[in-house]
Amino acid sequence: MIKAVDRFLDHLTMYRLVLYYLMALLGAAFAFGFLRLVPHDPLALTFTTALTVGACWLTNKAFALVFEVPANNESVYITALILALIVDPVAVTDLTGIAAIAFASVWAISSKYILAVGRKHLFNPAAVGVALSALLLNQPATWWVGGNPWLLPLVLIGGILVVRKLRRLDLVATFLVVALATVLATTEPAQYAAAFKETLSSSPLLFFAFAMLTEPLTAPAQRWPRIAFAAIVGFLFAPNIHVGSLYFTPELALLVGNLFGFSVSPKGRFILTLERIEQTAADSYDFIFRSQRKLGFQAGQYLEWTLGLDRSDNRGNRRYFTVASSPTEQAVRLGVKFYPQSSAFKRALGTMKPGATIHASQLAGDFTLPSDPKTKIAFLAGGIGITPFRSMLQYLVDRKEARPIVVLYGTEGQDDIAYRDVLGSARRELGIRTFHAVAKGAERGQYPGYIDARLVRLTMPDYLERTFYISGPQAMVKALRQKLLAMGVSRSKIKVDYFPGFA
Repeated sequence: MIKAVDRFLDHLTMYRLVLYYLMALLGAAFAFGFLRLVPHDPLALTFTTALTVGACWLTNKAFALVFEVPANNESVYITALILALIVDPVAVTDLTGIAAIAFASVWAISSKYILAVGRKHLFNPAAVGVALSALLLNQPATWWVGGNPWLLPLVLIGGILVVRKLRRLDLVATFLVVALATVLATTEPAQYAAAFKETLSSSPLLFFAFAMLTEPLTAPAQRWPRIAFAAIVGFLFAPNIHVGSLYFTPELALLVGNLFGFSVSPKGRFILTLERIEQTAADSYDFIFRSQRKLGFQAGQYLEWTLGLDRSDNRGNRRYFTVASSPTEQAVRLGVKFYPQSSAFKRALGTMKPGATIHASQLAGDFTLPSDPKTKIAFLAGGIGITPFRSMLQYLVDRKEARPIVVLYGTEGQDDIAYRDVLGSARRELGIRTFHAVAKGAERGQYPGYIDARLVRLTMPDYLERTFYISGPQAMVKALRQKLLAMGVSRSKIKVDYFPGFA
């Protein structure tokens, strides 16, 4: 069952999954409205949804043209649908309500451009929209989606899928524990049971955690800052927390958390200009960009890359890719493998010419070298999964820093071996050996087949003392992780390369 779910999730981008989640909730609310199971008129809900989508889309289109950035339509629709789920639906004749929703929608999208530093927005857009609507127009969000028992199962099921996709259980769990603990700490003991039940079943707690807290652009990507962020928001989320006469609402709690997230996260969005394209292996290419300002990162980290597409497919116009270059290099490298049925994003990337630009943001990732240079390491790469190791090895070569590393590199054939120059330099200058596992046409000195337990034992008798880094196709990563666990390698010594938007 879990494998089937993961296969389904692997073929969806993070943004598309969240969009489907919100659409399902609105569809269910519309149907339940006819059955009087949701206290809102289906026609009013339909009109309100159309209003938020239209206002958000038009606002985003206008700002995208002014700021000359790609329009990310999926994120616009996500913001619009969140607003439709947390503000009270209005009728066509309710001019005051229409004005308030239009105001919230316009400010939600505007905040992505106006309340931004280095072209990176600071706050969750939907939270900004409803917070300003409440403070300036006295039209607060009601969070009606979180208080309906008929929608609760769908909130839970879809939310669990989102958390599974994002691998953000630590974020959501910390938030839920801290929020519930704070609610109980500010409640009379005799009311514990009622407060606990009401918070879980009749409050926006779960929808807020799944749909808004997990928004990646305004939350820290690193694990411990992410947990601190969740704890801050969870504490302020409790309804009895206040500063003087100001009582925190869910959206205000999130905005405070966003400020913390910004303070501990990499700053800004980068506009990268293509200099040249280099073929690294069969159907694999490095796109080499220059940046107007220095990109500070650790070897092995990734970026979210955005292209303006005239016609996007169901995978959107954003992708997460490892930075293939080293922090010691001036240029920024993006290593990509192209398949016969490539996405619209990759097709557009493949047609780029020198001088064209791409947007990059959300630098993140814990798939980096350990701080202790004496730690024994094993790099296990499959296909284009060699890119983070190219970054790390080039970094070590440039710094002339020898480390106890063994590289196992699995490919289908000889033509699929990428970065032979960097692998060769690492061996000559640092003594870091690469063992090739070639499935078809293995040459002398290469291992015929795929990376397996036998190859691990042959190449590193001290494998139980090593920390394993695994990068490659999802199926390969999962299979090798299971093999290493069966060999007795501790879970804490296995690191896998993971992108939140992988698809």
